[in-house]
Amino acid sequence: MNPEQLCKQIALIEAILFVSKEPVEPGRIMEFLGIGDIEEFEAVLAAMDKEHLQARPERGLILKRSGGGLQLVTKPDLHDELKQFFTVKQSTKLTLASLETLSIISYRQPATLAEISDMRGVNSSGPVKSLLQKKLIKIVGRKKVPGLPALYATTQEFLIYFGLNDLSELPSLEELTELFEEKEQPSLFK
Repeated sequence: MNPEQLCKQIALIEAILFVSKEPVEPGRIMEFLGIGDIEEFEAVLAAMDKEHLQARPERGLILKRSGGGLQLVTKPDLHDELKQFFTVKQSTKLTLASLETLSIISYRQPATLAEISDMRGVNSSGPVKSLLQKKLIKIVGRKKVPGLPALYATTQEFLIYFGLNDLSELPSLEELTELFEEKEQPSLFK
């Protein structure tokens, strides 16, 4: 690929990602650019990263894989300054009950309300309703048992909210167990 063609492809990718509100699937960009080989596309992305982001670290945007797609996002080290410029409202703040519920769904999906409530030990209809409204979970079907309860699973918005490319990036349950075992509670007797 000649340098002029590469520059044009990089410019088009930047423009697509800049205009899009949500992550764009790589296959969609590849089809638009007429690139049939994923390795060739990855080479274009690597050139974009090297030429526009690594060579000029003063730039404010980075290429990120999120929600199964690609996005241009602001650099994390600029977030505090950007918060001063924009009045960011925390409307998507999650309660502890919602986080517990979301954790159960993300690791056990699909899960019914009864299964979630049983694991939490309390009625979880409130947190489930809140998570549905925030579009972090969705109904993916019905369990084939009496009553046909709804089955809940996480959404692409969940992946984006937590900065994950896919569910395989969730920490394993073993890693979480080790993390919580390492954090000992302070003792009053020391």
